[in-house]
Amino acid sequence: MHRFPEHLIQGYANFLAGRFAREQSRYSELAATGQSPTTMIIACCDSRAAPETIFDAGPGELFVLRNVANLVPTYQPDGGQHGTSAAIEFAVVSLEVSNIVVMGHGRCGGIHAALSPNAKPLDAGDFIGKWMSMLGPVSAQVGQNALMTPAERQTALERISIRNSIGNLRTFPYVAKLETEGKLALHGAWFDISTGELWVMNPDTGDFSRPDV
Repeated sequence: MHRFPEHLIQGYANFLAGRFAREQSRYSELAATGQSPTTMIIACCDSRAAPETIFDAGPGELFVLRNVANLVPTYQPDGGQHGTSAAIEFAVVSLEVSNIVVMGHGRCGGIHAALSPNAKPLDAGDFIGKWMSMLGPVSAQVGQNALMTPAERQTALERISIRNSIGNLRTFPYVAKLETEGKLALHGAWFDISTGELWVMNPDTGDFSRPDV
């Protein structure tokens, strides 16, 4: 029988002695009163780009959804099981967050897969391929641009995908309504793993730039 990973046990011990000990009253308060984060982060599953670490967030501060390549599908109330849409619904309708940030990152494996449509699937289900297919013509257009290097195409699609997901967020009726009323703001961000740089999207132009810190 396999034992629970020792490095996780050690990490938990460090958490108990460190952060939990320092913020025990905060955890107790959250347990008693529930969560009330003001910001939802839609990020990638990639272990190198954890939103709580990047934004130095404490317990209860961020409502984080992570999936492959931080994608948001369009609103599809078709009776299917939609994990990403369910999390968005809960964050907006129940928690009443005032900000949603779609955060991509450099060297994203999902985006690489979208740019490699002829690559062999990891298994017969090809779940990643089917998931990334929602980028559709966007990834095809970027992938066929011979004037760009592979690295440039990768970064371009990572950022275009963020804008695409923000557009898809607006197909959710309650998201569109609250944004129009000024009660919800949608943001884009891109994190460079190798340099630690954060780039944020201009809501008017869609361009990305580094904020002053």
